[in-house]
Amino acid sequence: MSLLVYLDYAGIALFAATGALAASRKQLDLIGFLFFAMVTGTGGGTVRDIVLGRVPVFWVLNPAYILVCCIMGVIVFFTAHLLESRYRLLIWLDAIGLAAYCVLGAAKGLAATGSPTIAIVTGTLTATFGGILRDLMANEPSVLLRPEIYVTAALVGAGVFTAANGLGMQLYLASACGVAAAFAVRGGALWFGWTFPTYKHKPGRHPDDVM
Repeated sequence: MSLLVYLDYAGIALFAATGALAASRKQLDLIGFLFFAMVTGTGGGTVRDIVLGRVPVFWVLNPAYILVCCIMGVIVFFTAHLLESRYRLLIWLDAIGLAAYCVLGAAKGLAATGSPTIAIVTGTLTATFGGILRDLMANEPSVLLRPEIYVTAALVGAGVFTAANGLGMQLYLASACGVAAAFAVRGGALWFGWTFPTYKHKPGRHPDDVM
């Protein structure tokens, strides 16, 4: 198995675990755990493949990805109660999955189009969309609305991988640089609370006041 295949399975397993942890916070049954794990684990890659016109999407061509999600869902179903803080584990697993998946998404975008710009876009989509879907389904505050840097970490990781690959760096080194850069940014944001300046001017009026 190539390095990119390992990154693919690792990213899916980690995101599936975060989906199952979200299901545990909502006290769902085993089927709910499996559903959350599968949607979260495959959501980003599904959007990536659709954008790139790669259909059937990856998990249809290789059902092993579904099995990975199911296994993670079952493991979390029987072990989540042992964790002191499931949400803390969720966001850190999400950070690791984001770091792996942004590189994988960038590599697939680059292989499909040869465009560094598209590679960065597909890397970012792959790494972030599953977490967004997870939070929407769980009715949790979206990771996009958290104050810490999130999407930027995926952009940085995909960008570093794409740049390193363009400079002729070997695949494993370029991938390691991308994963490390993305995790450093996202991990630093979680640990130190890194944020960007927010919009502080007068907010928009309530819709009822405009009508």
